[in-house]
Amino acid sequence: MVEIFGIPSYALFGQLLIGLINGSFYALLSLGLAVIFGMLNIINFTHGAQYMMGAFAAYLMLEYLGLDYWVALVIVPFLIAATGIVIERLFLQHIRKLDHLYGLILTFGLALIIEGLFRNAYGSSGKPYQVPELLQGGRNLGFMFLPNYRAWVIAFSLVVCFATWFAIERTRLGSYLRAATENPTLVRAFGINVPRMVTLTYGFGVGLAALAGVMAAPIYNVSPQMGSDLIIVVFAVVVIGGMGSILGAIITGFALGVIEGLTKVFFPEASSTVIFVIMAIVLLIRPAGLFGRTV
Repeated sequence: MVEIFGIPSYALFGQLLIGLINGSFYALLSLGLAVIFGMLNIINFTHGAQYMMGAFAAYLMLEYLGLDYWVALVIVPFLIAATGIVIERLFLQHIRKLDHLYGLILTFGLALIIEGLFRNAYGSSGKPYQVPELLQGGRNLGFMFLPNYRAWVIAFSLVVCFATWFAIERTRLGSYLRAATENPTLVRAFGINVPRMVTLTYGFGVGLAALAGVMAAPIYNVSPQMGSDLIIVVFAVVVIGGMGSILGAIITGFALGVIEGLTKVFFPEASSTVIFVIMAIVLLIRPAGLFGRTV
C-alpha cells in the first residue's frame, strides 16, 4: 500500500475527489449568487431553496412522469428559473434599489417558506435518486477508484462555469449586462429593455442553482434541508472570492472544496470550520475578497 505523507494514497485521493465534487457544487452555486449580486445587487438567500427545488423537480419528474436524469438536466433549470422570474417580478424588483439588508431579509423569509412547504409535503427524510445508467460504475486508476458519475459532475461543472464566465466577460450580451448595472439610463438609450434584462439575469442565476440541484440528486439524498445545509458555506465562498466576481466564484469554489477535502485527511477536527477561518483571514487582509474590486 502506497503512502503519501504517512497517509494511504487511496484515502488521500478519495478525499481529494470528494473535495472536487463539493467544490463543483460550491462553484456552481456561488456562480449563481455572484451573477445575481453582480448584475442585480441583491443578496439572494433563496438560492439554497432553489437548489433544493431543482433536486426535487428531478426526483418528481422521474417518480411520476418517468422522465430520466438527462431530460431533467435540460428541463429543470428552465422550470425553476421560471419560478425565480416570478419571485423577481412580484417581490425583488420593488426593493432592488434599497439597502442590501432588505433583499437579504426578504429572500431569507422566502427560503424558509419554500423549505417549510417541501418539508410538510415530503417529510424530513431524504429521497433516493438513482445514478443514470449511462454513468453507473467507474474506473480503477490504480491509486483510486473513480466513479463515472463523480467524474461527470466535475467535468460538466467546469464546462458550465467557464461558459458562463465567457458569456458575461467576453461577449456583447455580457457587456450590456455589465453596463446596465453601472448606468441603466445610458443602456436604455440604446433601445435595450433593462428591466427585462435584469429579470432574465435573475432567472439565469436561479437556473444555475437548479442545475446544481439536479446534478446533486444522485449523490446526496433529495431532502428539504439540502439547500439550507449548503447555503452558508456557499455564501462564505462568495465572500472569499469577492461579491459579484464571476471568476472569483469559480476559482474559489473549486479551491475551497479541495482544501476542505484535504483538511479532512490531515486535520479532520478543522474540516467543518476551515472555510470560515479562511474567510476571516481574507477579510482581514482584503475586505473586498480575493477577486473583488476595491473601492
